[in-house]
Amino acid sequence: MSVQKKMKIRGILMLISFFGILAVIFSPIFPGKNNGLDYMDNLFNTISKGSSYFIPKAMTDSEKFVGKNIDLKIKMENEQQATDTAKLLQEAGAQVQVTGKELAVKGDAGHILKSCLTDADFMFKNDGKPIADKYGFSERKALYDWWVAFKAIGNELTVQSNFELVKSFSNVQKKALEPAYNYYNIEAKSWEKNIFLIVCALGFYVFYTLWYGFGLLYLFEGIGLKIGH
Repeated sequence: MSVQKKMKIRGILMLISFFGILAVIFSPIFPGKNNGLDYMDNLFNTISKGSSYFIPKAMTDSEKFVGKNIDLKIKMENEQQATDTAKLLQEAGAQVQVTGKELAVKGDAGHILKSCLTDADFMFKNDGKPIADKYGFSERKALYDWWVAFKAIGNELTVQSNFELVKSFSNVQKKALEPAYNYYNIEAKSWEKNIFLIVCALGFYVFYTLWYGFGLLYLFEGIGLKIGH
């Protein structure tokens, strides 16, 4: 048997085994009746959540803004959101006047930050009921409204050149609200306890990619195609 024919057969066998394994990966045979991609996606989501808990530090940092008042106007996406966001801010002790989509807000910046962080902490811990009970609408909507409000507040504080508060509101928006919303109902896990599975998954990914690449290489060379420059 010629070398070229051997390479062709080797390439075909490697590609057949590649697609065979791919079929197994897409089969719902993994824990929770998930396919392989969903199972690994869930695993890495739980691990990344475990390393995204910045709320306690943000809560501590917000203490220095207690007693510092803000006085500004912000616009929400629609009138209903403006009405709902007014509830959030009023629960934080702020005075809020609603005019259509616009909110005139006066209140203690520290108290607003801490109230928002309290809600974010409940969501991060997958306990949204206290938030829904407090405001009368879904916990996801509450956190989204907080996010929109904080973005608008940050923009207004920038105009006022209050950059220290801008940074604090931005940090809470990015490091508390976004992880709490995005990881809601996902169980947090430590990467240290799953290090073996992580290493195996990454190693398999590299090996599997090379397997496919060499399979194509052997097949093309076996049928007389060569890459040159």
